[in-house]
Amino acid sequence: MPAIYTAGVITPSNRIDWRAFLARPPLPRPSPETVAAFADTPLLITGAGGSIGSALALRLAQSGSSRTVLLDASENHLYQLQQALAGTGASPNTAFVLGNAGDAALLEDLFAAHRPRMVFHAAAHKHVPLLELQPFAAIANNIFATETLVAAAAKHGARALLLSTDKAVQPASVMGATKRIAEKIVLASGGTVLRLGNVLGSSGSVTEIFAEQAARGGPLTVTDPKARRYFLTMEEAVDLLLQAAHMAAHIAASAGSGAVLAPALDADHSIAELAGFIARALGDSRELPVHFTGLRPGDKLVERLWDDGECASPAKDGLLLIHSVRPESSDFASGLSALRAAVRERDLAAALAALRALAPGFRPSETVLALAQKSTPRVCA
Repeated sequence: MPAIYTAGVITPSNRIDWRAFLARPPLPRPSPETVAAFADTPLLITGAGGSIGSALALRLAQSGSSRTVLLDASENHLYQLQQALAGTGASPNTAFVLGNAGDAALLEDLFAAHRPRMVFHAAAHKHVPLLELQPFAAIANNIFATETLVAAAAKHGARALLLSTDKAVQPASVMGATKRIAEKIVLASGGTVLRLGNVLGSSGSVTEIFAEQAARGGPLTVTDPKARRYFLTMEEAVDLLLQAAHMAAHIAASAGSGAVLAPALDADHSIAELAGFIARALGDSRELPVHFTGLRPGDKLVERLWDDGECASPAKDGLLLIHSVRPESSDFASGLSALRAAVRERDLAAALAALRALAPGFRPSETVLALAQKSTPRVCA
């Protein structure tokens, strides 16, 4: 077994110098003009209490944004964000809303009261192995909540920007498939999609897991020695969101439709090397073993930012424009109806079939296929 040398954890992971690990120049920062454009624009952030949502909220508050609605389904996360913003001089017009992004009645009240013009949709279920065992929850939150939110935004004349993931490309997990379909929902409405890789230091990420394992004295667990991912800093993720939102109106005006954007990254990184970097950053001499556990259900060795049916061209400010074929609206609508019916009947086999029709590159794991074989659809009397 390979070993990593470290001592007791002395620095929290959010103070690690991620730039030293990435060993590349930082992506371009948004111009002052780009940031200033949001100062007087009413905004809505869903999943505002999550890592990226809260970082975006803090950045906007620091830049003088005066009209922001922060929506999160977690009371604790929303409270923590409220406390964090209290010390920043955030605008008194900042609204904290506890609720689900798929609650149509709540959204109607929210849009009517605050009239946001741009929606940053960061709310999602994201943990791949857990969602392989909870596919209906993933579908409800990642697909149908997105559909409800996008419909509310369109009704009230707001643009939607979806925070997506590289796992939506040729998905091997329920999570990836649901995010791919969420992308299509947003694109069909003329909205914008931003696909990100893994964000270093975010809550629940592999970086947090490695830091906790190092604090306990190891071992550090890595799925496979060949596993690689695209990594970004939190600052870069927020920068890209602001850049993408600023570009959204111009893209819609020139292309007449929505667009998929992705960070302009030249290379991915080894997860095993990341584990070693974190252990060395947090200690000095104690030997920690690394255990390779094997890929989990829904995992892939490597991720991609676009698939074989797409191509990328440089946009600007560290972003790529991903070109792909848009789904036929009638086929897509009927596919969503079939998926909705399957979820209503708790028919997992039918739900997986609908997911595969809506996201043709989706390859379900053996775990979720076995779960579908065991499930019993609800039978109406």
